[in-house]
Amino acid sequence: MKKNFLIFCFISFLSTSLLADNKRPVVAEINGEPIFRDIFEQEWKQQSLFVGNEKLSQKKVLNTLIDRQIGIQKALKNQLDKNEVVLRKMQDVLFHAQVSKDLEDKFKTIKVTDADVKDYYTNFPEYRTAHILFRIPAESSETDRNMALTQAIKVYNQLQKDPSLFSALANEYSQTDAAKNGGDVGFQLADSYTPEYFKEIHGKKIGYVSSPIRTQFGYHIVKLIAKKEFNEINKQLYQDIVYKIKRNKLLEQYFSSARKSATIVILDSSLK
Repeated sequence: MKKNFLIFCFISFLSTSLLADNKRPVVAEINGEPIFRDIFEQEWKQQSLFVGNEKLSQKKVLNTLIDRQIGIQKALKNQLDKNEVVLRKMQDVLFHAQVSKDLEDKFKTIKVTDADVKDYYTNFPEYRTAHILFRIPAESSETDRNMALTQAIKVYNQLQKDPSLFSALANEYSQTDAAKNGGDVGFQLADSYTPEYFKEIHGKKIGYVSSPIRTQFGYHIVKLIAKKEFNEINKQLYQDIVYKIKRNKLLEQYFSSARKSATIVILDSSLK
């Protein structure tokens, strides 16, 4: 919402500053600068979408545009348009506007079928798991890492002898909020897990208990509790996920093509 507002402000500024002509109807003038009717109507439509329980009037919408125009004029007088932070934000708006202009029609052609959703879910199903986490701080020493692994192996050996102890051991040793629930974190989307965590449980039988696995958080012992069947999932949620994957693929192709047509010189050898 904030980004949309920024985009609208900037486009409004461009419209009033660069596109002014005598043929566009004007609803008001602020210090000699016009507020065009088409800009007013755009703002009216925009505010109508988010009005809630508050009564919306044309006078109120016009006052919003007047306040904005006064603010823009003051910002230009104070040369904020030359401020580095402001310039970066304006460039960000221009960047998103250009990408939207180039890809909007292609995004509209994206189709997500039931087969697409089923294919995705086959590879990335929802699992319910519990885990025992032995945390390793981001700034850790080799001693810290060895201690965590030693403790994880010790607990894993206990589970090998008696898997029914998982909840009790999670409650005692796991360094997460889920410890009080026996380590149970409920059903999670596949992309909610770290890659190492998901790889360890994917395709395993219910009841599977892993040996200690390392992730960015530390060492986990993971128990697979359940797998959600396809007919139980939120189809709309997965349609959105697949849509975003297809959209991101278009974006990757777009930027790959753009880089090929640009002259790029990387001066820092460590970044090549």
